[in-house]
Amino acid sequence: MAAVESNHTPMMRQYLAIKADHPNTLVFYRMGDFYELFYEDAEKVSRILGITLTQRGSSNGVPIKMAGVPFHSLEPYLAKLVKIGESAAICEQIGDPATSKGPVERKVMRVITPGTLTDTDLLPEKSERPLLAIHLQTQRKTIQVGLAWLSLASGALKLMEFSTDERALRGRLQHEFERISPAEILCSAGALVLDEIRQELPGKFSEVPDWHFDLKQGQKSLQDQLATSTLTGFGAENLNPAIGAAGALLRYAESTQGRGLKHVNALSVENENEFIGLDSATRRNLELTETLRGQEAPTLFSLLDHCRTAMGSRLLRHWLHHARRDQEIARGRHQAIDALLQADATAGLSTTLNAVPDIERITTRIALQSARPRDLAALRDGLQHLGTVRSYLAMCIKNQVPPLLQSSLNDLATPSDCLDLLERALMPQPSTMVRDGGVIATGFDAELDELRSLSENAGQFLIDLETSERARTGIANLRVEYNKVHGFYIEVTNGQADKVPDNYRRRQTLKNAERYITPELKAFEDKALSAQERALVREKVLYEKLLSELLPFIQTLQKIAHALAQIDALSSLADHALKNNWCAPQLIAEPCLEIVQGRHPVVENQIERFIANDCRLTADKKMLLITGPNMGGKSTFMRQTALITLLAYIGSYVPANSATIGPIDRIFTRIGAADDLAGGRSTFMVEMTESAAILHAATENSLVLMDEVGRGTSTFDGLALAWAIARHLIMQSRSFTLFATHYFELTQLPEVHPSAENVHLSAIEHKENIVFLHAVQAGPASQSYGLQVAQLAGIPQPVIRAARKHLADLEAQSLQSTPQFDLFAANSSNTSDEVPETEQNLPIAEVNSELLDAIDAIDPDSMTPREALDALYRLKNMVK
Repeated sequence: MAAVESNHTPMMRQYLAIKADHPNTLVFYRMGDFYELFYEDAEKVSRILGITLTQRGSSNGVPIKMAGVPFHSLEPYLAKLVKIGESAAICEQIGDPATSKGPVERKVMRVITPGTLTDTDLLPEKSERPLLAIHLQTQRKTIQVGLAWLSLASGALKLMEFSTDERALRGRLQHEFERISPAEILCSAGALVLDEIRQELPGKFSEVPDWHFDLKQGQKSLQDQLATSTLTGFGAENLNPAIGAAGALLRYAESTQGRGLKHVNALSVENENEFIGLDSATRRNLELTETLRGQEAPTLFSLLDHCRTAMGSRLLRHWLHHARRDQEIARGRHQAIDALLQADATAGLSTTLNAVPDIERITTRIALQSARPRDLAALRDGLQHLGTVRSYLAMCIKNQVPPLLQSSLNDLATPSDCLDLLERALMPQPSTMVRDGGVIATGFDAELDELRSLSENAGQFLIDLETSERARTGIANLRVEYNKVHGFYIEVTNGQADKVPDNYRRRQTLKNAERYITPELKAFEDKALSAQERALVREKVLYEKLLSELLPFIQTLQKIAHALAQIDALSSLADHALKNNWCAPQLIAEPCLEIVQGRHPVVENQIERFIANDCRLTADKKMLLITGPNMGGKSTFMRQTALITLLAYIGSYVPANSATIGPIDRIFTRIGAADDLAGGRSTFMVEMTESAAILHAATENSLVLMDEVGRGTSTFDGLALAWAIARHLIMQSRSFTLFATHYFELTQLPEVHPSAENVHLSAIEHKENIVFLHAVQAGPASQSYGLQVAQLAGIPQPVIRAARKHLADLEAQSLQSTPQFDLFAANSSNTSDEVPETEQNLPIAEVNSELLDAIDAIDPDSMTPREALDALYRLKNMVK
């Protein structure tokens, strides 16, 4: 960037001084009808947006690069820039060009960053884009982490603190960042611990000075913002790192908006044990709001989102990522859904809510004094529908009184003073921008009405003047007209020029006509044009006053917005439950996960006939070992169990005939994996890392899904690890576990651990083809049907035939005499972990007796070759 030198023009010196205050931000410098960018900013924007790169003068003999965008189409360009993480400073002309002796005075009025968006055109409609600040305090080996995040578009401010160590910091931050999903993360320039892991964390980081995180200053900023003398009432008095983060957050947000944040008037403190834990792998595997391929549909959110308002969709999305452990919250939503269904109110509510705008974000723009005329008109029209929404809610609470619906009914009282002001002040269909006029209603302001009358009566004056002049001069085709360039004029064709009176003064000569002005017309022009300009100025003043007069209603409008969003989300869930035959789950205090005829909520809508299955886990039976062929439905069965559990805890009905679910604190999934090339980790390393996180964190109230653990390494290594992991989950974690595997040796676990049980997904073979039944049945699978699935995938027939021959050779060689079956018998290598009595070798006499009985029970003539081979393996195992 060029320095501010004396050889620059005054205007460029002004630009460079402004740019010096925003060195890392694209400066959009207003020049007439364009926003211009210079130097490196121009080159970057030209490259990103594909706009023309030109030049304006030179500096030290080097041309000054320049690129610009029209002022009236700035928003689409900003949207593209913010989407890729760029920030922009909008520098406006605040001086009057007519009176300025030097360059027009300019000032940066707002800074657009990814985390501080409030404009409709820049924000995604159905998701939040929070700004988050992180502050770390190290005490010996422990790191105290303080988080503060703000959704500027809604005004929701939240704090959280937790302790961790340096080894676990990255994983914990990744978990929280994926839950909160910040668009921008503020951190201290001196956070060395964070510097080492920043590249591995999601989100755009912005550095601010260390002193912005000062505890005392943060506490004062919070108290001033919330208009309180203490933070005790919010439960935040001892959250030192988080309060420091909040101070930096508020300072940054205010500096970007160029004004105070009047809509940020409440604070909530989140506890790390408040929500059902969902790590990043689980959110990804369950496809809550994004598919495994990164698409928006089909996902659980896209399935459930029948919301009629954007704020309802955002709240539903928030519920999916923030399921509360507190069963009472979910029960309250179940009751509300039941009342909506009993009263058959969902259709009427949907129709009414269709006409309700995004009151939440409009309220924010009112607070920031950036609301546009059509925002206010939409707010006015939306408030007029509150009475209808209240009527439907009143229907729902006639026979029962769900607390959620009752509180929403109370919050939806129409703010009559606010609505009256909007109805009196605004035109029925106001212009898009105040500068265009036509925003303030007739009758609202006498001075404006008088000025409008002068300019609007111009039409009749011109008609009357034209008629009288034609009669006076005898020029039949004389015309009196107006345009923006030349103002008012009288036009006479060249053929009638000899009839022009002496008091006509020539204004413009055309090819076939002359245009004139008269003293009378000039006097009217001055009066009419002056009135029009004064009317626009007056309208702008009145509009700014209207925005100020709406500020006292901010908190009331926020309550209305939240109540409408809640009703919309509940109505959406009720509507989906009704149309898809979902049931109300029962949440109980005892450990239990019993789902009867459960279905996968997304998959059942994608296929013609979905096979429903039961899943029963209790305090005594906490693990299902699931075997069966690939494509048989193991992963679908596991995912649907997790999704039904999650749906129950967000307060939704669930896709099942019945569901009884006990306390759940976390849901873990270890399903599928791919190489993490950027992180330098193989598929197996990713698999083991995720498994390690589960084994460290899972508790007896956790739901764990483990799919094909150990397949990324050699057969024996993988089998040994899968066995050890399953045994740890049974004996140490004691979690509710669904454990899918192709290692048939693991199906012996229930023989020594009664809390495990075998189930399988059934399939039948017909003439070397396979038919998947997708039904969960008791007991282990008899085979894996790998070759049949390979055939379905299109593997060439010669390859399939060669594989069948080699498989037969392998089975004939009885490779199973290797030590992998010894995993379930006592041996000398099992010294580090005490073997339960049930796993120790049985007495010799008992083995001989069992061996003879087993041989006696075999009927060779009725067995398939595979069954005979299995029997042989069992006998060999008994001999051992």
